[in-house]
Amino acid sequence: MAKGYWVSVYRTIADPERLAAYDKLAGPAVRAAGGRTLARGGSRVVAHDAGVAERVVLVEFDSFEQAVAARESAAYQEALAVLADSVERDFRIIEGLD
Repeated sequence: MAKGYWVSVYRTIADPERLAAYDKLAGPAVRAAGGRTLARGGSRVVAHDAGVAERVVLVEFDSFEQAVAARESAAYQEALAVLADSVERDFRIIEGLD
């Protein structure tokens, strides 16, 4: 079964305090849903083409279905409510290769 991944690229961060509050809720929600954060950062990013050198987060799940369910979980929805409109990001759930 192919793994599932969350890929999140932050274009802008308007409120770092709300992002920090989101992180405190999102981290445990992701782990509880079986997710493993593989990369999270913004200090060492080399952007190419139309990319922006902002925060990038990569989370791995055992399956695509698990990744989708984690995004829909009540715990993660609570984290999203805190984040609200404090960032502009490109968030995708993708299926990995076998």
